[in-house]
Amino acid sequence: MTGSQAAFSPISHHDLRLQQMNQLYAQSRLPQWLLLCTALLVTPLAWNHASAVHLFSWLSALALLAVLRQMLVRRYWLAPSQERLRRRWSLFFHLGNLASGLCLSWVYIGLTPLNNFAEQSVMYSIAGGVSLCVGVLYATRFSAFASFLLPAWLPPTVFLLLDGSPSSRNWAAMSLLMLVFIILTAALIHRTMRQAMITNLRNEALLGNLGSAHQRTEELNQQLTREIAQRRQAEQSLRNSHVELEERVRQRTSELEAATHNLQASEAQLSLAMEASQLGIWDWDLTSDKVYHSRLKSLFGMPDEAVPSMLQDLRPLVHPADVTMVRKTLVQHMKNQTQAYRMEYRVRHADGYWLWVEDSGRAVERDAKGRVLRMIGTRRDISARKLQDEQAQLSATVFEASSEGIFILSPSLDVLAVNQAYSVITGLQQHEAVGRNILDLAGSDDLRQQALHLQSLLNSKDRWQGEMTGRRRNGDTFPIWLQMTVVRNAAAQITHYVGFFADLTTHRQTEEQLQYLTNYDPLTQLANRSLFSESLQEATARARKGDSQLALLHIDLDRFKQINVTLGHTVADGLLQEVARRLSTLLAGQHPLARLSADEFVVIVENASCSDTLGMLAGHMLERLREPMLIADHELVITASIGISLFPTTARDSLQLITQANQAMQHAKHLGGNRWQFYTRQLRAYSIDRLQLENQLRKAIDEQRLVVHFQPKLHLASDRIRSAEALVRWPHPDRGTIMPSEFISIAEEAGLIVTLGEQVLNQACEQASRWCHNGPASVVVSVNLSVQQLRQEGFAARVRHILQRHNLPARLLELELTESMLAEHSEAIVDNINALRALGVSLSVDDFGTGYSSLAYLKRFPISTLKIDRAFIAPLNDGAGDDAIVRAIIAMAHSLSLQVVAEGVENEGQLNFLKEHGCDEVQGYLISRAVSADDFTELLRQSQRTPDLLNTASDDYSA
Repeated sequence: MTGSQAAFSPISHHDLRLQQMNQLYAQSRLPQWLLLCTALLVTPLAWNHASAVHLFSWLSALALLAVLRQMLVRRYWLAPSQERLRRRWSLFFHLGNLASGLCLSWVYIGLTPLNNFAEQSVMYSIAGGVSLCVGVLYATRFSAFASFLLPAWLPPTVFLLLDGSPSSRNWAAMSLLMLVFIILTAALIHRTMRQAMITNLRNEALLGNLGSAHQRTEELNQQLTREIAQRRQAEQSLRNSHVELEERVRQRTSELEAATHNLQASEAQLSLAMEASQLGIWDWDLTSDKVYHSRLKSLFGMPDEAVPSMLQDLRPLVHPADVTMVRKTLVQHMKNQTQAYRMEYRVRHADGYWLWVEDSGRAVERDAKGRVLRMIGTRRDISARKLQDEQAQLSATVFEASSEGIFILSPSLDVLAVNQAYSVITGLQQHEAVGRNILDLAGSDDLRQQALHLQSLLNSKDRWQGEMTGRRRNGDTFPIWLQMTVVRNAAAQITHYVGFFADLTTHRQTEEQLQYLTNYDPLTQLANRSLFSESLQEATARARKGDSQLALLHIDLDRFKQINVTLGHTVADGLLQEVARRLSTLLAGQHPLARLSADEFVVIVENASCSDTLGMLAGHMLERLREPMLIADHELVITASIGISLFPTTARDSLQLITQANQAMQHAKHLGGNRWQFYTRQLRAYSIDRLQLENQLRKAIDEQRLVVHFQPKLHLASDRIRSAEALVRWPHPDRGTIMPSEFISIAEEAGLIVTLGEQVLNQACEQASRWCHNGPASVVVSVNLSVQQLRQEGFAARVRHILQRHNLPARLLELELTESMLAEHSEAIVDNINALRALGVSLSVDDFGTGYSSLAYLKRFPISTLKIDRAFIAPLNDGAGDDAIVRAIIAMAHSLSLQVVAEGVENEGQLNFLKEHGCDEVQGYLISRAVSADDFTELLRQSQRTPDLLNTASDDYSA
């Protein structure tokens, strides 16, 4: 409805009636007060001649009507909006008017004497005046007017007419005349009040319509403001200028008058502000993929008048590392998950460099399905801000991460900031130090004077460094190395003092610790190689000067490497600490003790004139070390090998003394360990011979001169040869055939064992393939592995390659492992074992029961065969203990579905015992020695022709 329509719309009868009723109820208390005043005036006049019953009844009726009318008015105003109650209370109101009119008419009829003109005049004047006033008040509504005036005037008028006296008829005529006048007056008042009410209602309607129009105008204005705000919301500015700009834009666009003019002015101001803030505005039409963008030249290096495509021109410029983030942010906003977006990312400029931009925007137009049709926003170059942020972050990181204490002071020496290192060194937290004066923190007069003197120096020099005294929170003083720098402003005025300090106490403790570590072993607390070398040179000089003898005992633990590999470094370190403790206790400080390397210790004995005394000392050390020791719940028994060299008897200087003691120790270890050995001239020849043998072995391996012999294994159930063990031999040109026991240890020490093992495996597989494909029979060939081979990654792959190259089925190859290999906790070993089993290669445990036995690996690894060591086979039938061990091994293996092979079988008694208790295969000199491939082929033919192979074997054994 328009404003003109609202102005001339008709007023409904309901609204008019409601307005009249509201006015009547608003004035309803006044007629009641008039009646009460009438009662006050009439009562004294009627007291003398009126009946007391009539008078009190009349007064009671007036009082009752007043109470009821008060209750009616109150209830009406409490619920003016309930139409049904209003209609009921309107009825009560008219009834009340009727009762009030009757009470007023009673003044004429019952309380006024007809024979007293004076009292009639007074009484009729009072009653008539009240009737006239109430009639005028009720003139706005005829029903109210009639319900009061008719009962108030008609009964007295009728009463006076019926009286018949001339005066009564005159009063009746006057009453009728006044009734007519009152009715005419009421009609006139009613008409006037009706027009006034209609006018009032129309005015209220106009005001309501005006309010609606004003509200609609406000809504349109707010809608316009929102649309403008949506176009501006994405435009972010640097710091407070952009926020102030948005506030000005909102203020301008919120004005009702001249909205278009204000919008143009705001746009002009916005353009100037964005030019100043270097903001680029963009408007992306998604239907055409065109982007209308300002400041293209500075942001992307494109011409400013260009209209690029988002997908073809702008998206490829986003840094690859930021593409995912940009896409995710835009998708979230396009799905209406965010009201607007703001992100920072890198774009490539046309000149080839990357710059950071801040991109803010929002969707301003969507279709019926919610798909975005248009977006607007801003972009600006924030590379400088990013660089500042990075530098600030770097500075803050350096400030907090510095190991030196850093503090910043004001010109008045108040602490402004401290870093974490300051709190760690002094014990004062940041909140305890910041805000306090450095003189208060000094704690003593000396330190305050020191600080004031330093301030005076800085005022003239700007820089100072040197050693000073600091104070901790607990009051302790400590030395510091302090560097102070003055910060000045452009006017050369001091703005800050910056201090860097290091705790020299920690530095000196570190120096002492480093000095200690330079000379002592941190694990055993014994002298290390450096201190030992100095002590040995000094002892050698004293022995040379005093013409006395000096001895050096070189101690090396036997099989320490095995303990280290099997039980781990923690147990090994505990073992070394216990060895050091025992040796220190035994020597009791009489002779210097040092640790040279992992498991090597040395003892310097001065004035060693008697070799027997040295031997006794070495024996005591071996005996002390052999005592069982408990390390981390492991009871260990360790032995050692000791080499002894003498100066000047065999050595001419300290270096030669060390070399000779080491050679003597190596010889003792070669003899089986757990012994001591003096250096002799023959040991030098032995060492040289061993070195030569190593070089010759290296050459023999390079030239592939090693050969493989095969020792047959007799299958007891079929009495035939089904398998053999490949054993390497070295045909030396000068020394003849050298057995593995003489050169395998050399190969392991020299790092040749992996190459040697691969050559043996290759030759064994090649020969096994010949027997498989050319006869006389297929044989399972067992090859011994070293732990170094099994530790290598990809070893199982090399085995597969060898099998494929020689076309040998994997079932005809068995690899022999030792218990120590299985006990080693190595992922490479576990992976190789599982991979070998997956190839189909059989795995057996060699020398079972002689190593660090743990039956857990029998379940953990895919083992198929156990080989009983010859140490358990040789004493069979000599002692019940060994017999029981062999029987137990066979029974245990069979219960685990494992095959059992006994090695070292050399007599019939051993063979019969093994047959009786279910051993699967045997090997040893009783069957055959290890023979060449040709001899083994012949032996295999005989096995196929003659079931009784033992007679042939006995002949070979005799030979």
